[in-house]
Amino acid sequence: MRKLVGQVSAALFGLFLVTSGQAQVNEHTFRLATAGAPGHPAVVGAEKWAEILKQKSGGKLTLKVFPAGVLGGDVQVLSAVQGGTIDLTVMNSGIMQSQLKEFAIFDFPFMFESGKEADAILDGAFGKKLADLMPPKNMINLAYWELGFRELTNSKRPINKAEDIAGLKIRVIQSPIYIETFNALGANAVPMPFTEVYTALEQKIIDGQENPFSVIETSKFNEVQKNLTVTNHMYNPQSVVMSKKKWDALTKDEQEMLMSTVAEATKFQRESARAMADQSLANLKKSMQVTVLPAEELAKIRAKIKPVIDKFSANVGPDLVKQLQTELDKGRK
Repeated sequence: MRKLVGQVSAALFGLFLVTSGQAQVNEHTFRLATAGAPGHPAVVGAEKWAEILKQKSGGKLTLKVFPAGVLGGDVQVLSAVQGGTIDLTVMNSGIMQSQLKEFAIFDFPFMFESGKEADAILDGAFGKKLADLMPPKNMINLAYWELGFRELTNSKRPINKAEDIAGLKIRVIQSPIYIETFNALGANAVPMPFTEVYTALEQKIIDGQENPFSVIETSKFNEVQKNLTVTNHMYNPQSVVMSKKKWDALTKDEQEMLMSTVAEATKFQRESARAMADQSLANLKKSMQVTVLPAEELAKIRAKIKPVIDKFSANVGPDLVKQLQTELDKGRK
């Protein structure tokens, strides 16, 4: 009862601000597209944001969430956001490298040791520096959410050592560093939109894929994959991106309301993403053979992919890589 009264009070307060002239908030309906299926961490976060936004704006601002790639794959949606035909999206930050080479740094293997370490970097000077590059590309980065650490699945064999990856056809994100990383491990990397992955696995067009536990579960990849290997080989932050065209058309009060509500949703999204990862792993163990790759095998992987990291470090800029490493080292002391 107390929770309900609080919700009603907050909604009435939001309505008071909107109607009293203290805040210039007009009626808007925003469309947010994402490739994740219902239950995916991005979708859960977006739905929570929609709830908060409606409440705090007194019903003036509505967010409609379109999951499962119904408005297109990541690359297509990103282009639509830049053009202003889709208002918002949530996708892996590394995908932005198609427009800004610096964002490739978010795809570097073994960059972060934990989600909380990533939070500190993304919410600090480094995350802001990357976000500030986006407006000239007609995008506004509102927040960084969590997808999590990526793991490897396949239908061929358990992966007990680094060499077991060789020869497997592995679907990867449409990102050069993903392609080169898995090719360096001896796999045949197959870039493919996320929306096509389940069918490709089912039809044996590819042998495997790599994604966080929660994505593996919500996408039902365990129905068409037997083997799950815990590698934590990449951490995926996700960018909440708005069309600059839409952003510029909003009042300052509307912009501030979007930023304050997405900040509230971000805290919820990160916490829920981490809880979902733990629960998803427990659920996946019921239908998949789970192998944790030993530290010595992960060291072999790091050695094999070092030339890839060196190459892309040069591409994104040595100063940017140095800044990231300095902030990481400071946080680890």
